[in-house]
Amino acid sequence: MDNRKRSGGSSSSGGLVLWSSPFQRQPARVLIVEALPPWWSETCTVLCEALGNLLSLACSLDGPCRIPLLSLYAISRQQECLLPFVQVRGNLARLHSSVEELRSITGEGCIIGSTRGSDLLRQAVLDSLQQFKQYIRHTSTGSQTSNNLSVEITVVTSQPGRRIVHQLEMGLKDANLESLKRLLVVQIYSANNLGQDPPSPEAMDSEPEDSLMLGTEVDLRQVENSVVAMESVLKAWLHEYGGDREHLHVMLPNPRDDLIPVCVKCDIQERLISPALIPLTPSLGVKTESIRDFLPVVKGSANQTPPPQRLKAIKLLRADGVCESVLYGLPMVIRPTTCWQLDWDEMETNHSLFHALCHTLRSRDLFLLLQVESTQTPAAGGVLSYYVLQPSPTLSLLLKPVVCRELLLPCALPVSAQDPAPSTMQTIQGCLSQLEEEFVLNPLSLRSHLYSHLRSRGLQSQQRYPYRHQSAVARKHQPQPAEGANSTSNRQPRQPQTQGRQLGTHNKVRATVAPLPSSSSSSSFSSSSLGPPPGKASRPTLSFLNSGCHQAPPAQP
Repeated sequence: MDNRKRSGGSSSSGGLVLWSSPFQRQPARVLIVEALPPWWSETCTVLCEALGNLLSLACSLDGPCRIPLLSLYAISRQQECLLPFVQVRGNLARLHSSVEELRSITGEGCIIGSTRGSDLLRQAVLDSLQQFKQYIRHTSTGSQTSNNLSVEITVVTSQPGRRIVHQLEMGLKDANLESLKRLLVVQIYSANNLGQDPPSPEAMDSEPEDSLMLGTEVDLRQVENSVVAMESVLKAWLHEYGGDREHLHVMLPNPRDDLIPVCVKCDIQERLISPALIPLTPSLGVKTESIRDFLPVVKGSANQTPPPQRLKAIKLLRADGVCESVLYGLPMVIRPTTCWQLDWDEMETNHSLFHALCHTLRSRDLFLLLQVESTQTPAAGGVLSYYVLQPSPTLSLLLKPVVCRELLLPCALPVSAQDPAPSTMQTIQGCLSQLEEEFVLNPLSLRSHLYSHLRSRGLQSQQRYPYRHQSAVARKHQPQPAEGANSTSNRQPRQPQTQGRQLGTHNKVRATVAPLPSSSSSSSFSSSSLGPPPGKASRPTLSFLNSGCHQAPPAQP
């Protein structure tokens, strides 16, 4: 689920960690903000909050570096570099101070002309490119130079976006844009701003007559004046932008030739940030890899039983309105409890409630949205986590974690309104007709050959390190020292083999109950052979409970 570090090392310049990951060619980022009145007074708070949220997340992420370098420019009465190029990871304090400096720019004052504004914007773009070249030349050496060969510039403005794009194209037509990978103009519109309503699709499709084609990609995106919309724009920086080659090949059987399959080449895009990449104490509480991970952590004795996890139902969800891409982690099967400490009447009532809940959700095609009851408030540093409870045909439910807003990545996938070409439809249908169709997925028919892999790996490990096995055999057959040599008067005698786990050939056992203090060998023998001390009753067997309980079959998602 998470992308862990595979090979790490420290470089001579700043102690960089080298990651073996697909995020090796992430571009550096430059954010140029037009803090011009009269619109800056309305967009300042939204933009600064969205930028601060993104930087807090990016600086805390484990795994590969998604934003290697960041620089921040502001254009008000003059062009100002608030943040030269710095590494994002490990610089949260410095990045936060630059955001606060951007927030401090006043939203009132004289309004500069259009020509003056375009000159300042052009100057900021060219200055950021020059600063990037100097940073790479002085700080990167060897293989690290090839990881940061390009930079992407994002211009945030409240002016009409098409006009800003045209001004940039005219101002940069003779500039050297070799290191510029992409130039994005983000227009923030608001209904309160005069003339800033979103234009019609016809106006978006029409290009100016004198529009220039630069050697780099220039895009325009219009978003509303809200924190969520701006976060969606900035979180696109966390995606993988290598693009050197495709990520995935889907091989389909060729109906015409059995030797040459039909290959469909695809790219992979993340939908969310894995919570495992965020080091939190306590964690997000959404680990479902095992029951022990799901239960809350108990401070105190190791033998203390953790209390039950409490999930509060907050909403009903239509089953067809839940997208599988926002669910993650390993699912857990939920069934009515068979705890032997409950009274029979209480257990029977609980079983009826559980049955009614399953039947109601399934008959009405509903899911249940749950929230973990946190002991801390969000203001005190508490983190909330959410789950979806899904019914199944059996008497059980399926529990799946749900991603929260902070970890959700932008994913705008267009819906195709046209039918595929007839030739490709015939090819794909012919490929799929070669495959066997089943009505039910049976995991027992899927073999991964994991057993043979683990067996061969274990045998290779013993052949590579034979001294481990030899040392174990030597310790097993080591002669026992004499009774009088290096022994004390209060040495414990041998215990029967039936009272503990046998270790080696000396019949030594590990005591399950701490022995009583003794002054002689005879007293020690008598106390250990009589069982546990008074007041410590042995644990009763629970085999009679399993005889009358029927285990529910596994849930079907």
